[in-house]
Formats: sequence, structure tokens, C-alpha cells
Amino acid sequence: MDRTLAADLARLPELLDATRDAAAATLAALDARPVVSVPPPHPAAEPAPPLPEHGAGTEAALAAFAERWAPRLSASAGPRYLGFVTGGATPAALAGDWLTAAHDQNSNSALDGGGQDLERETVTWLRDLFHLSAAHTGTFVSGATMSNTTGLAIAREWLGERLGVSPAEDGAAALGPVRVLSGAPHSSIAKALSVLGLGRASLVPVPTLPGREAVDPAALDRALADAPGRPAVVVANAGTVNTVDFDDLRAITALRERHDFWLHTDAAFGAFAALSPAHAHLTDGLDASDSVCVDLHKWLNVPYDSAVQFTRRRDLQARVFQNAATYLGPLSDDPDLVHLTPENSHRLRALAAWFTLRAYGREGHREIVERDIACARSLGEFLTQDPYFTALAPVRLNVVCFTLTRSPTPARLTALREAAGPEVFVTPTTYAGTPALRAAFSNWRTTQADVRRIAQALHTAAKELG
Repeated sequence: MDRTLAADLARLPELLDATRDAAAATLAALDARPVVSVPPPHPAAEPAPPLPEHGAGTEAALAAFAERWAPRLSASAGPRYLGFVTGGATPAALAGDWLTAAHDQNSNSALDGGGQDLERETVTWLRDLFHLSAAHTGTFVSGATMSNTTGLAIAREWLGERLGVSPAEDGAAALGPVRVLSGAPHSSIAKALSVLGLGRASLVPVPTLPGREAVDPAALDRALADAPGRPAVVVANAGTVNTVDFDDLRAITALRERHDFWLHTDAAFGAFAALSPAHAHLTDGLDASDSVCVDLHKWLNVPYDSAVQFTRRRDLQARVFQNAATYLGPLSDDPDLVHLTPENSHRLRALAAWFTLRAYGREGHREIVERDIACARSLGEFLTQDPYFTALAPVRLNVVCFTLTRSPTPARLTALREAAGPEVFVTPTTYAGTPALRAAFSNWRTTQADVRRIAQALHTAAKELG
């Protein structure tokens, strides 16, 4: 064994303690440190040092990381990082993630099946959390993009089933023209269609309701009627990116009486509305979907990367992703995970989710969801009362979409973001043609005190801009 590696093995408990101390110090400083560093303390173009010929061990690596890289990392685990839809990691999820690395399982084969059983238990809990029936089976994947890609891959095979071909065997070209209809799809949908060989051009935009991002069911009805006799795919949204708008899933499902289509619902973070009695109606009809995307490193507050993909057609899922190798075992009625996702190697992502669900239960996660919703509404109220800002949409759940009242150019919004960066991080967007910003609340730490700091930071930055 390499001498340095052997020395680290001998000191492993001590080194893990040092790592724990470094992690604890990072988390303890989240409230005080800048949310993002603008500009970064090190030039982005700084050349990488040469790979050391002889390593100096874990302790030296910890010191080098603390000096060179830790100061450049954002406080995305903290309560005022409102960019994208980024959760943190609850204490239990962090513990589960550390143990995931310690146990280092590749959970794809039943030949070593403990990890698979743990994942199935976790999926059952998640299915219950989102009020999905037992008709849905689920698998863990890396994030919403892979969840959407997996769901649409199953949809592609369903199209083949309807047309008497198998894209998994014969290729996507065997399907002929494909139409994927959606009102306000996430960018990952077009990306998935590109990956799956269906092409971005197969995505058919459907008009949304006036002043909304929710699809117009009547317009969808007409669009589906444009190609009679051809099965289609409909991508519904349970929570759009800019304004967390929800398609009427029951109305979409009712269109199946006249049209033949696969219903894939992108509920990456909107599915968590099901946890709140006051907002659960937004997800009515979710269970009727043929496939569902839910992202877990958003509002479940487990570490990156983690998501789950649900479907009613696990048989088609296995047809797409089956892997033939003698060392993996046969494809059965209860397929190993290796036959259900694009990955042959499958980190035990479920463990962090299992930990946080086991530790805090439905009520603990309901409280996080409802507190974040309340915080989003409070920020919306602050900005509505602030003459420097204009709200572009109502706060329907956990996202505030807003812009500068005067001259909301991309350059001025960038300047605003940079000026406010030490206190809050928000992401740029465009809504109804207007350059805008969006603040997404999904972190388990965020409180009303943070909202007041965020509102003050945005106000001060906007005042300085003039």
C-alpha cells in the first residue's frame, strides 16, 4: 500500500473528526458569510497547479481545500440562497449522505440487494408523501432532468406500443413523426427530447391561459385533434419555473376520453404542495399521470444529487433500460434497479432521503414547506410595497417573480444581483418578455428574519442603482 495512503488509514478516525470539524464550521458560518462572493476571491482563469507526484495526505488536502476552494463556494446550503430551486440538507439528510459514502454501495443488483430494498422502502414513503397510488413504482435518479428524460423514454416506448414498433429495439425513427405537447415546459424537456432522438422540434407549444403559465385545456384539446389517430405525449406542469403555476391535471386527464396520449407530469418541486392542506388541491389529479418527475434536492432538502421518477408502466421502463449481462441477474417481474434507469452504477441516493423522512416524518416536512411558502408571500408583500420593484405574478407557492420598476434591463438586473449578492442570491429570468428575477424559497433554514434581510438588501441595492 502507498505509504501516505497507509498512514491515512491508520489515522482515519482522527481525519474524519477533522473533516467533521471543517463541515461544522462551514455550516455554523452560513448566516454570516456572503451568500455568493462577487467578485470571486480568485481569478476564474487562474491556472491549475500541477498534479503532485507524491501526495501529502488527507490533512494537507483539507488545508489546501480550506485555503483555495472553500472561500469560492457559495452559501447555497444557507437560508438566503434563493437561486434556481435549491434546498439545503437537513441534519438527518446530511447524516444519511455521509453514511452513503461510508457504506459506498452500488445498489443496482439484487445479488447485493440491501440497498435496493432500502430504496424501495424510501420510494414507498415518497409515493405516500405525494398522494400517489400503489399503481406507481419509482426509482431514484440524479435530478429533474434525468427524471424527465426517463419518463419521456418510457413515453417513447408507449408510443411504439401504440404503433406496433419498439423504439428500444428499432430506434426512434421507427415511430415516424412524434408530437410532445406542453404549455410552459421546463428547459429539460427539450433537452430530453434531443437525447432520446425525438428531437427538440417534436415539442409543440400549446397556448396558456391569459396571464398565466398554465396550459389552456381547450387549446390542448384542439392541438391534440390536429393529428387524429396518432398517439401523442402531453407534458403537464405541476409548478412552472417562473411563477409556480399548475396545469389543471384533472381537465387534462379528461381529454383522454377523446384523445390517445401519454401524460407525463413535471412536478419537480410543485409536488411538495401536496404536503400542505391549504395547497394540496394544486396537485389534484397527479396520480392519473403515466409518469411523474419529482426533484428531491429541492424541497425535500437532501444533498445534491437526488430525484425520483414515478411511472405506472414499469414493464415499459424495463423494456427501455434492461441490461443484459450474466453478472447482473435476469430481468424479472420485479426488476433490479439496473434495468430501470440509464445508470449501471447507482449511488445509494435513497439513504439521505430515508434518513430525513424517518427523522422528521410528514409533519416535519410539511412545516418546512409551509414556512417557505409563508416566507415567499412575505417577500412578495415587501416588494409590492417597495416603489423600486414590480411584482410580475402572484405568489402562488414558493417563488417570487419580480423586476425593477424603472428600466428593468438585463444589465441593471445583473448589477442589482451583484450588489445584493452578499445577502441574497436570486436568478435571472424573462417573464412575458420582461427581464426579471426570481426568488425561490425551498431551504429548511429560511425564516421571516431572513426575509427581512433579503428585502432590505434588495431595496438598498435598487436604491443605489437609482
